[in-house]
Amino acid sequence: MEKDIVDLYELQTRLKEGVERTFPEKVWLKAEISAVKARPGGHCYLELSQSGDGGLVAKAQAIIWASKYRILSPFFESVAGSPISEGMLVLVRVQVNFSQLYGLSLIIDDIDPSWSLGEKEKERLRTIARLKEEGLMELQKELALPSLPYRLAVVSAPDAAGYRDFMRHLHENDYGFVFSTELFPALMQGAGAAVSMSAAIDAAEASGEKFDALLILRGGGAKLDLACYDDYVLASRIARCSLPVLTAVGHDQDVHVCDMVAWTSVRTPTALADWFIDLYAGEDAMLQSFASRLRMAFLNKITAMESRLQLLETRIRSADPRNILRRGYVLVLDGSGHVARGAAGHKPGDRLTMMYHDGSLGCVVESAELKNNISQ
Repeated sequence: MEKDIVDLYELQTRLKEGVERTFPEKVWLKAEISAVKARPGGHCYLELSQSGDGGLVAKAQAIIWASKYRILSPFFESVAGSPISEGMLVLVRVQVNFSQLYGLSLIIDDIDPSWSLGEKEKERLRTIARLKEEGLMELQKELALPSLPYRLAVVSAPDAAGYRDFMRHLHENDYGFVFSTELFPALMQGAGAAVSMSAAIDAAEASGEKFDALLILRGGGAKLDLACYDDYVLASRIARCSLPVLTAVGHDQDVHVCDMVAWTSVRTPTALADWFIDLYAGEDAMLQSFASRLRMAFLNKITAMESRLQLLETRIRSADPRNILRRGYVLVLDGSGHVARGAAGHKPGDRLTMMYHDGSLGCVVESAELKNNISQ
């Protein structure tokens, strides 16, 4: 039996003819960028891929020639707010090309940045729905943050400007408040950022330190750069964290899924530093107010006691026999020195002492007359 033998070039030629016949025109292709590299000569080489439930299901090489890349790259970044990079879902127009020497390749001559943003938003909404269904959206809100959190675990990139701003603002505060911070480094953007930050959270929980809170810091960026903060893996890990998680990611207009599931979120790392400082400043003001009220209450107590003492002193002075004697009254003492409270009991010849305010007189009773006109 004869074998049907073809050489490699003929096989590749037939494949080329079949590919070009199947795809004579350019097509719009949706895929994920799994690798990208711009060459010094200006060409940009990409690896496009697609994943299914079981993992990777398709992969192809693509290229943007330098003449096109000089136009497409700044256009994409101006609309999407981020350069073409790994992990992005893209919609590109390609010419399917097959070379007998290099095999299948896709020549990209156009890209739709608005589609990438739209796909990310759809994925974000799916993530929110899943988190709600699993009961994870409010899980962090059940945790309690100490009134004065001191030991803080920080997830960030060591060289990130947002992290440096946070550390400087927190530790160099005008009040002199002292905080303890420990960094758990992680990638803060890109395809591996969600997994990297989740691992950093694991490391913080497993460190054995008694942290009061865990902070996730990144000082903003383009929308697609921050897409990892809408990732289900990271959001669900934050929701399940045993520590209250506070996020400071993005600019004022950005609200990410991670912000939604966190214990609380603020806009920037510097704002988060202010948030902690304000807690201490509020407590300090309350203590000062309490001390002021305590001093005032003490002074009022002293004033009231002084008033009572003055009143008592006035009463004592008014009851002083010497003051009574100055008004013309006389104090009479009998012979034994006891106060003679009346005429009864005294008879002629008894000796009495008459005490005036300015001295005393010794007297002898000559006669005694009672009010009932009985006389002795």
